Amino acid sequence: VTMADVEAESSTQPEAMEEEDPLFSNLDLFLFTLIAGLIIYWFMSRKKAEPIPEFKKLDQPAPSTQETSFIEKMKKTGRNIVVFYGSQTGTGEEFANRLSKDAQRYGMKGMAADPEEYDMCELSRLAEIDNSLAIFCMATYGEGDPTDNAQDFYDWLQESDGELNGVNYTVFALGNKTYEHYNAMGVYVDKRLEELGAKRVFDLGMGDDDGNLEEDFVTWREQFWPAMCEHFGVEASGEDSSIRQYELKEHNDINMNKVYTGELGRLKSFETQKPPFDAKNPFLAPVIVNRKLNKAGDRHLMHLEVDITGSKIRYESGDHVAVYPTNDTAIVNKLGQILGVDLDTVISLNNLDEESNKKHPFPCPTTYRTALTHYLDIIHPPRTNVLYELAQYATDPKDQENMRKMASSAPEGKALYQRFVLEDNRNILAILEDLPSLRPPIDHLCELMPRLQARYYSIASSSKVHPNSIHICAVLVEYTTKTGRLTKGVATTWLKNKLVADNSHKSTVPMYIRKSQFRLPFKASNPVIMVGPGTGIAPFMGFIQERGWLKEQGKEVGETVLYCGCRHKNEDYLYQEELEEAEKTGVITKLNVAFSRDQEQKVYVQHLLRTNKEDLWRQIHTDNAHIYICGDARNMARDVQTAFYEIAEELGGMTRIQATDYIKKLMTKGRYSQDVWS
Repeated sequence: VTMADVEAESSTQPEAMEEEDPLFSNLDLFLFTLIAGLIIYWFMSRKKAEPIPEFKKLDQPAPSTQETSFIEKMKKTGRNIVVFYGSQTGTGEEFANRLSKDAQRYGMKGMAADPEEYDMCELSRLAEIDNSLAIFCMATYGEGDPTDNAQDFYDWLQESDGELNGVNYTVFALGNKTYEHYNAMGVYVDKRLEELGAKRVFDLGMGDDDGNLEEDFVTWREQFWPAMCEHFGVEASGEDSSIRQYELKEHNDINMNKVYTGELGRLKSFETQKPPFDAKNPFLAPVIVNRKLNKAGDRHLMHLEVDITGSKIRYESGDHVAVYPTNDTAIVNKLGQILGVDLDTVISLNNLDEESNKKHPFPCPTTYRTALTHYLDIIHPPRTNVLYELAQYATDPKDQENMRKMASSAPEGKALYQRFVLEDNRNILAILEDLPSLRPPIDHLCELMPRLQARYYSIASSSKVHPNSIHICAVLVEYTTKTGRLTKGVATTWLKNKLVADNSHKSTVPMYIRKSQFRLPFKASNPVIMVGPGTGIAPFMGFIQERGWLKEQGKEVGETVLYCGCRHKNEDYLYQEELEEAEKTGVITKLNVAFSRDQEQKVYVQHLLRTNKEDLWRQIHTDNAHIYICGDARNMARDVQTAFYEIAEELGGMTRIQATDYIKKLMTKGRYSQDVWS
């Protein structure tokens, strides 16, 4: 019922009644007015009770309450350094926090800032603040892309013709050398800011996660600060003592309904789920299938299916599913024992800087147990700043000295950190066990630990065939370290234990979808060449399902060629039945499987590509085929790319430079796509 309908009804009724009986008494008029009023009220209240459902972005601060001008905030709080971060897995944010904290030691005042939360076109106003500096810690994600939180900033940089004269800046880039577009985002930001007139006051830092990202950062940082002191004419205060960012508050008589139990945004969001679902508001998807894929061997490869019925979640073949795992309870309990604390104490860690957008390091109030289980990364070897800050609590002077040494850029210290922490793969528990004199307060430990991050998996299904479920293919990570400790992958161990329950208590996985550029060709008639050994086959299970569905719809579907691989045909041939059936029905035109260890000479997918070079060259050069690579970035993706160079050289009559250029052009046109990890 619209308001116009209500008005029409209320205005036509009196006229009709007047014609029938023009001699109204006062009582009649009064009663009539009362009834008409009640009818209007009823319609209006009924209308209000049925609002059009409107999806609000959950957990986003109201626009009025959050300052979107970082310039005004810096002026108000007397800061001269702003450290922006583009971060997908939390490392860029962590580095930004460390740099903003460093500023205090040099008589300056810094703030870490998420570019998504501020109006970045205000960058030109930074020159209004004396001795000001913008630092950018920029990670590269996927195929040279910006991280989700830096996407708008990246778009602004590309479109902007603003003047940044008088703006001082420096960039530290976070990337991985095994990827094609190494540190593309950091390099672009560094170059683009200079083009817009800003002044680079310190050289671009290049962090390589394939080598030692922490060492790259520490080395850059130790050269950066002295250069800044010289540039701004300030002296280091020599205050190398630990500076706390948060203060502890214990809650003794709190209502437990106000305490976070693992939610990422809104309190009780796991109990009352409301769409839309995203990184701050994941959907708890029940596990409906969890089966082991390999028939034999010492590894555990698994296929999981989670139910998204009623969630309004949409996905496309090639997208990623992000899941939030939890830490092993045995490790959490051991940490509690070794530090002698009651893990069920309810606490809040409150930011000492009241102006900060980040009020707590993780959702508070909560218990130590919840923080260590859901919110903190206690499995990765700790970074040097954690060792440095905790060193003060070691009662043995030798332990204290070694911990501080590991955090320095001295060659001896770097070598010690590399050996003791990285090569021996010691997590925080192992460090506490091996340094008995080190017993820090648990709240300081919780302040320093990085956040536990979502894990991304290539979706192994097509929404055309499975609109209400998402399939995951993963391999259990498990190995023994040099110190004899068994280390288990956080997410894969957690997934393996997500058993399908027959009773009402279902195993659930907190998840959301991350869109990707890994897409089937728009024209179904284009051939597709898919290369995915091991669990790299995941997205291609979705592609194959979708090509089969298109065929059923009567569409003309081009050649669908798959190159996959495993160690032994009788042990770990993933999805053997499904793939052989798809080949039999003609959905897969040609199935090429490399069993690397079934013969003396190892055979990998790149060898099979060379064997079929004539077919491949025809599909690529003549038939407009789209090529897709999924799996290991370090070796496989590189070797496969080299195989394509060689085929273009040999059959296209090109030099290596021309062949490289030819494949790079395919990438630019979106005909050579990669979904790789290292």
